[in-house]
Amino acid sequence: MTLNTALFYVFSSILLFASFRVITARSPVYAVLFLVLAFFNAACIWMLLRAEFLAIVLVLVYVGAVMVLFLFVVMMLDVGSETLREGFWTHFPVAALVGVVIALEMAAVLLPGFRLTDAPMADAAALKLGNTKLLGIEVYTRYLYPLQIAAVLLLVAIIAAIALTLRKRKDSKYQNPSEQVKARAADRVRIVQMKPEVEAPDAFTAAAPAGDKK
Repeated sequence: MTLNTALFYVFSSILLFASFRVITARSPVYAVLFLVLAFFNAACIWMLLRAEFLAIVLVLVYVGAVMVLFLFVVMMLDVGSETLREGFWTHFPVAALVGVVIALEMAAVLLPGFRLTDAPMADAAALKLGNTKLLGIEVYTRYLYPLQIAAVLLLVAIIAAIALTLRKRKDSKYQNPSEQVKARAADRVRIVQMKPEVEAPDAFTAAAPAGDKK
């Protein structure tokens, strides 16, 4: 057994364990942390396969951005495990059926790629360029139109999200910062001078002798 094979088994074992703990951990925070561990081990497997670009993208995009955002949202909302587990066994048969179908579809797509006889042979020029540069050449030449379509769809999604966020809501109290900065004391408070008002003495109090007053 070579060193790469031994490392592959180690990273795969940790990846399977972390994936299992993602769906079995009682705390949502622990589940997110185990998912981060699973992504790290998947990136290590990509490194063993000499796919450095995919490994660094997996670490930077998913671990560095997406999972940090998930962890922040989970810790901010403080969602209890009892709330997440409500109705779990009710929806379990449908979820299991969908999971089996997805696994079979992925197996049907990925298994032909493991045939060594159908693997493309890389020439000397491709080996010299590296897989990252070759991936960039393929994306911006052969798959340029799908890339542009995906970019337009993402742009439309960003504009739609911003438009939904900036809509006027009746239940939100909006304040204009520019008006608050321009505010002056004379515009907020006005001092008014008024004459003092003295109450007239009561008739009974004025007529009573001084000795009768307590």
